[in-house]
Amino acid sequence: MDDTPRSNRPVTTTESSIRLLEQLKDRPGQTLDELAAGSDLARSTVHRHLLTLEDNDFLFREDGTFYLSLRLLDFGISARTRVPFFDVGRRQVDRLAEETGEKVWLVAKEGDFSIHLYKAFGDSPLRTSARVGQRRYLHQLAVGKAILAYLDADELEAIIDRQGLLEMTEHTITDEDELLEELEATRERGYAFNIEESIEGLNAVGAPIRDEDGTPIGGISISGPANRVKGAYLRNELPDKLLAAIDEIQINLRYS
Repeated sequence: MDDTPRSNRPVTTTESSIRLLEQLKDRPGQTLDELAAGSDLARSTVHRHLLTLEDNDFLFREDGTFYLSLRLLDFGISARTRVPFFDVGRRQVDRLAEETGEKVWLVAKEGDFSIHLYKAFGDSPLRTSARVGQRRYLHQLAVGKAILAYLDADELEAIIDRQGLLEMTEHTITDEDELLEELEATRERGYAFNIEESIEGLNAVGAPIRDEDGTPIGGISISGPANRVKGAYLRNELPDKLLAAIDEIQINLRYS
């Protein structure tokens, strides 16, 4: 865990630019007036930020409408290359998707969140709103709970304090004692379940990828429709395949 303190004197102009980028990420294609209306900034200030971002190729404009530039993709791919398990993890994700026919995700832990790095679908027609690069709350996901289960107790408590336990569906665990009990069970078996906790009608199993010290740095999940991914298939068959893939990743990390 990095103990470097965060700045208590943020650069407000930088924060304003970031908020505008986030507005365009959440709703692509907005005009100056729409972006100004969605922010707490004056229209003239928003205009200056947009022009600066456009001049540096972080935005492009078409018929008066602003969009995120694909230059940002270059930054994201560059960031992903620093993930030590990405290449070997991606191969295992592809193999699991082919073996199971289900949707498989590779994620990394960064700070208090999980980041979706790579996905494979197998034969599954399942499509959800999850996308590569998306940041998610750990407690809402099978792989996120698997990561939480192996964190140092102080870091776990700090994440809960900072982020809370926000509800995604009526099945999301929002009680801390209930979550801690489930994390204990997760440590005992080595994997976690998501029973319609992030998306109604979706079940998943997830397991952590850990470094040489045992600290979770990412993980893999396998998910599918709740009417099919259930029972012994969810509780036994998929976890066995998942843990075998995790073992291969960790062996590769240890001896690479």
